[in-house]
Amino acid sequence: MKQPPSSTLNPPSSLPVLGLPHRPPFVFVREVVKCEPGISAEAATWFSRDDPMFAGHFPDNPLVPGVILTEALAQTAGIAAAASYPKDAKPLFLLSAIRSMKFLRAVRPEEQIDLRAEKLAQVNDLVQFKVEASVKGVRVAEGQLVLSVAADSAAASGVFRRLAAMMRSCSRMTVPSEPEISTRRG
Repeated sequence: MKQPPSSTLNPPSSLPVLGLPHRPPFVFVREVVKCEPGISAEAATWFSRDDPMFAGHFPDNPLVPGVILTEALAQTAGIAAAASYPKDAKPLFLLSAIRSMKFLRAVRPEEQIDLRAEKLAQVNDLVQFKVEASVKGVRVAEGQLVLSVAADSAAASGVFRRLAAMMRSCSRMTVPSEPEISTRRG
């Protein structure tokens, strides 16, 4: 394992080439291991025990927050998606939906986290990825994320409206109401 950076303020030097719109301190992909443009990407990340987030999560028992793992996986998916576009024409990819996400084991500072994103489907400007994170070959998180494509920031609001409409039309699920629970004893 490479020596972890001292904080989240040390992104890879190839950041602009990767197509990520993120900038420090919100870049969590440290290394791109493999990329099949438009199809999949494998990356790695790690966090130093000195990273400021561990002062609050949690002081006596530092754990990488699940939202940070999810964001690192979304960035990995964004790298895969953006890689299929020319360097000067990469669109902005936004995390638009978390279809599912499970955290299977806690991740500690100094552990190398291997990230993988594989495209499952694409409908217009929406791209769905299967994602997983592992530490030493043991899966620690898995799920499905949806990224939306916006040619520029002004177009982003339209993507969110289309995503909301699509999810309403595709997700016509009824959730049965739970039975009322009474606390009266009789």
